[in-house]
Amino acid sequence: MTDVTERHILGISGGRDSAALAVHMRQTRPELQLEYFFTDTGKELREVYDFLDRLEGFLGRPIARLNPDRDFDFWLEEYNHFLPSARTRWCTRQLKLRPLEDWLKPDLAKGVKIHSYVAIRSDEPHRDGYQSTHPNMKVHLPLREAGIDRRGVIELLESAGVGEPAYYQWRTRSGCTFCFFQQKIEWVRLMSADPDAFAEAKAYEKSALEHGSPFTWSQGESLDDLARPERVTEIERDYEARKRRLISRRRPNPLASPETDLTIDDVYGVDEAFASCVTCHK
Repeated sequence: MTDVTERHILGISGGRDSAALAVHMRQTRPELQLEYFFTDTGKELREVYDFLDRLEGFLGRPIARLNPDRDFDFWLEEYNHFLPSARTRWCTRQLKLRPLEDWLKPDLAKGVKIHSYVAIRSDEPHRDGYQSTHPNMKVHLPLREAGIDRRGVIELLESAGVGEPAYYQWRTRSGCTFCFFQQKIEWVRLMSADPDAFAEAKAYEKSALEHGSPFTWSQGESLDDLARPERVTEIERDYEARKRRLISRRRPNPLASPETDLTIDDVYGVDEAFASCVTCHK
């Protein structure tokens, strides 16, 4: 058996963009021996796992599950029970990036050249994706190079018969059930869609606050406060009002319904480049 001198890898997050990239690469670069991988924190939305199975069927190749050797609870204790936040993303570092680096380390040390394909779209000029400092690792952005934007990503998935993950019906991004990048409406919807996951997030938050953590999952209020019926109603009404205002300002598109291309971040006016983590949510 000859030694491998190059590897081609593509990370699947459970989101639409990385899935569309996998579809795009299969259609345009079928000669590449791509290795697909998913870094599993153990706290993902259950719809993510269903979607991975469906995508595997289309690709005709397995998606390697890279499980961290130490889980979220271990690292939470290591970080003194302080919750991860947008400013201290230890969850991304320990549960997403570290398993990937450990997976690649032996080959990089042997001089193998790693080509990493990252799902940055053409309409995301501020995103760069995961950038390795190792000289043997090269990052490629095929969606950007092909001029594929958000609408193009959706069309790729639809034309391939893969479709989108089911959670897009109520949430903008993949990732952990208690991701701190969620908007408040997404917390409200998580409480309805997966009460057990919401209860687990509340328990983590309560423990963190008792240990002196300065962060709650949702900025400015605890999940206990957010879950109050009157607060839920307020959040839902605010979201619907924002959505109506946004739709009224948009130019009509005869090829799509007014809400087709809307994300929750669009409704709240949040720039995607600063609203999520490319490692988790693409």
